[in-house]
This record gives sequence, C-alpha cells and structure tokens, in this order.
Amino acid sequence: MSLVDLIAQADERGLAASGLACLDRCVPLLGGDDEVLRPLWSSLADGGADGDAWGERLAKARAELDSADLSADPVSVPAPGSGSGAETETEAETAVSDEDRAAALARRMLATAPDDPCASALRAWADACSAAALQIHRLLDVAADGDGPLVAAERRRQVAVLELLAGRGAGGLRPALEVSTEGRRVLRAVVSRRARGRS
Repeated sequence: MSLVDLIAQADERGLAASGLACLDRCVPLLGGDDEVLRPLWSSLADGGADGDAWGERLAKARAELDSADLSADPVSVPAPGSGSGAETETEAETAVSDEDRAAALARRMLATAPDDPCASALRAWADACSAAALQIHRLLDVAADGDGPLVAAERRRQVAVLELLAGRGAGGLRPALEVSTEGRRVLRAVVSRRARGRS
C-alpha cells in the first residue's frame, strides 16, 4: 500500500504516531535532546492522542525546543528593496542554506502539531509532516538530482511506522519508536557531517 493510502486509512493513534515519528527523526535539526519527544510517545501508549495529556506534553516539548512563538518563521528572506540596497533578492535567497530551510520545516512541523487532537486535525498534520520530512531529507541528500538514498530510506520508515500501527495497534508503538530512533541517528550523522564539511 502506498504512503498516501496508509495515511488516509490510519486511525487517530496511527496518525499521531506517523506525524510524531516524522518530527522525532528531525529533532537533530532543532538542537533537541533525543528524549525530548518521549513523553508524547508515552501518551500514545497510555491511551492514544488524549487531548489533555497530549496537549500538556506537546507544550512542554515546544518549550524545551524553544519554539513557543508558533507564528515565527526562523528562516526569513528580506523583501526586495530592503536592507542596504546592494543585496538583490537572489543573493538573499542563496544566503539561506539547505540546513536553514530544513530546520524551518522541522520547526513548522512542531508548531502545527494539534494541541487538541482529533482525527481530522491529526490527518492533516500527519500528511503535512510526511511531506515536510521527505523535503527535509531531500534538502540534505547528497544526490544532485531526484530522490537519493536518504529520501528513499525516509519514505520506507514512514511506511513502516504506519504499517506497524495499522497491524498491531498500540503494540506497534515500540517498534515504530525504534524505526524513528534509527532514522534520527542517521539524520544526526548527516547534519554533523555537513557541519564538518563547512568548517
């Protein structure tokens, strides 16, 4: 089954886990601790995306990741004509790195997570997180054209998480977390390698 079909057919727990897993794998871009989202995983194990527990733990995760201002876009490009006048719009855009764009996407994933989750809100979030996570991996992939191995691996992980939740329900959360942890380690290594390459 395709990734789109899996998201369309997922229940609330599966949708929450799908979006959370995408965000969890991208935590290295936010400078967060590997365990920062663990309480949210626990809320899914305790009884699904319960509004109160989920909302409280989401607020705490946002605070820890310094993302309280949900309306702020951390990567902004000056408008044409602004600044000293010597810098063109094209120059301003190229000054924003792929890492900056990837981090902005990750922050938006966190900012748009539903505080009071319901099926419709979770489905929209899971769908947006899926696209954002794939774009993040595309930005950081070494492939010059098309989808390289990093993107392909991220797509496989997204499918795996949704299949685990669809097939096992709450019992699929632990292996889904393991899938996410593996992806986070891969992305952390990629981010570290790119940082060394710039130094």
